[in-house]
Parts: sequence; C-alpha cells; structure tokens
Amino acid sequence: MNQIEKVALTLGAVGLGAWWLARRSGRYAFRNKVVLVTGGSRGLGLVLARQLADEGARVAICARDVQELRAASQGLAQRPGEHLALRCDVTDPAHVRELVRTIEAHLGPIDVLVNNAGIIEVGPLETMTREDFEKAFATNFWAAFNTIEAVLPGMRARKAGRIVNVSSIGGKIAVPHLVPYSASKFALVGYSHGLRAELARDGIVVTTVCPGLMRTGSPGHALFKGQHRAEHAWFSIGDSLPLLTLRAERAARQALDACRRGDAEAVLGLPAQVAVKLHALFPNLSENVLALVNRLLPGPGGVGKETRTGQESESRASPSVLTTLSDRAAEQNKELEPARR
Repeated sequence: MNQIEKVALTLGAVGLGAWWLARRSGRYAFRNKVVLVTGGSRGLGLVLARQLADEGARVAICARDVQELRAASQGLAQRPGEHLALRCDVTDPAHVRELVRTIEAHLGPIDVLVNNAGIIEVGPLETMTREDFEKAFATNFWAAFNTIEAVLPGMRARKAGRIVNVSSIGGKIAVPHLVPYSASKFALVGYSHGLRAELARDGIVVTTVCPGLMRTGSPGHALFKGQHRAEHAWFSIGDSLPLLTLRAERAARQALDACRRGDAEAVLGLPAQVAVKLHALFPNLSENVLALVNRLLPGPGGVGKETRTGQESESRASPSVLTTLSDRAAEQNKELEPARR
C-alpha cells in the first residue's frame, strides 16, 4: 500500500467514524415534544400516535370523523402524557390554521409534524375521472402542503423542527389500478425531498417515509370502481399476505426511527426496498412486469366510474380466511366501521 492509499484509507475511516458519532449523538428524542399526527384516528396514524405517547410525547391527532376521533382519544387516554384529538379537514387551509392555533394554545408549539392523512381509490384507469385525481391530490398532497405551511413559521423562528411525510411505495413505483393515488404520492415524494434541501438551513429536518404493503386493516376505508368486488378482493388479500406485508406496529417504529435519525428517506419493508432498487436498476423490465400484472387485474365493467366503499365491495373472497391478518389489524387499529366494532 503506497502513501496516497494509506492517507485515503485513514481519511475514509475518520470520516466514517465522524458520521457514526454524529448519528449517535444526534438521535432525536420525542419525550416532551409536541407532535401532530394527521389522519391519526385509525390505521398507521393511530399506531404512530400510540407509540409517540408511549415515548412521552405530547400528541395531537386530527381526522374528519368525530366518532373515530372519540374512540382513538379513549385509547390514548390510557397511555402516558397529554394528548389532544381534534376534528379537522386538512384539505382546507383555514381549518388547518385553526387546528395549529388550537394545538399551540393547549400543548405548545409543534415540534414534529407527521403528515399521514391519505385516501386510496382502486380501479382501472378507464374508470378514473379528473375528479378522482383532484380528490387524491387534495388529501395526499395538498393536505400535507397545508399543514407544512401552517407549522413552518414557528419552526423557522425556533430554528428547529421535524417533518415526516408519509408517502408510499406507490410514490416510488406507479402501481396499476392505483394511478390517481400513485400520481399524488409521487408528487408528495418530490415535494418532500425539495423541502428537505431548502429547510436544512433553518434547522428543520424533513423525512420521507414510503411504506410497502402494510397490515393496517385499511381496505375497508378504500374506495373501489369498475368490478368493485373483484378489485376489493385482490386489494384486501394482497394487504394480508404474511411474507409481503408489514405489521403496522413495525412500520410505525421504523418511521419514527427514521425521523429520530433524521433520514432523508425510509422505504419500509424488505419487499418494497427490493422493488424500489430493482425498478431503479431495470426500469424497462420493471414497467413491463407491471404491464403484465395489469393484464391480470379486473377489467372496467361492473359499476364503471361509480364509486363503492370497501364495505359495499365485500364478497366471498374477502373477508375470508385469506384476509385474516388484515381483518385482525382492522380491529386493533380502529379501521372497522363503527357499527361493526
């Protein structure tokens, strides 16, 4: 080994050590932090709120449904620390500004914002309308924009803050029969990474979280078009596969760890991580495989451009033994309709 190689090796070791020490010393603690979780009344949002409360955070959750908020609030009340459950339509900037003012008045300035609220609509492209795309963007993109705009002045003034934007594997790879959803999640990923670059100088850390398939129990709250029962069947069964899906509790822990470390991006679940890497390395092959998958999915037919809820789309195939894990998660994470709890 010559002198230049020795110097390079030494510098590399020093740099690696400094990086490791910075990450160890810079781990963020949620204790006594005020954290807002949007869409926090059920599913992943509720699991995140539970884990944050267990870590001593002062947690505020918001959602549109009052009954869901009441049920979530009762559960959080059994955990340590203060919490607040507020009704808010996060697609409305005025509602969001009032939400932030209320949280600051009761809990204090918001230290961490977790943008988790989202909607998903399933069906072939032929059944999707402009309104479906607008609806997806309103909740999956513009709602995050609204909450970020509302908390940014305070975070900038304090030169501190953390923002977690929950996107999806659908924001990294466009999934057939989820085009409005994927388009809005792609937009959130780009916005989130741009924010990270520009807000770093203000002491604000932005983390983009892209979960793969998760067992949150969400199919009951998804919307379906076309052959809605067949669409619901493949979607709900896929959401329950034990080797390809991630438990909501594990996904939440990984998302919070990514925020703690200040990661730029976290793709959750090994299958999702592999898929993203393969898509980046072999985009043509990946797109051809997705085109083949699309041929196997249900055609337009059915209710056409009309929309049906998950509950209206149930069939012999779902719920069934094939959806056991997802059904169990729905009960644990308050995803069941009030009448079925």
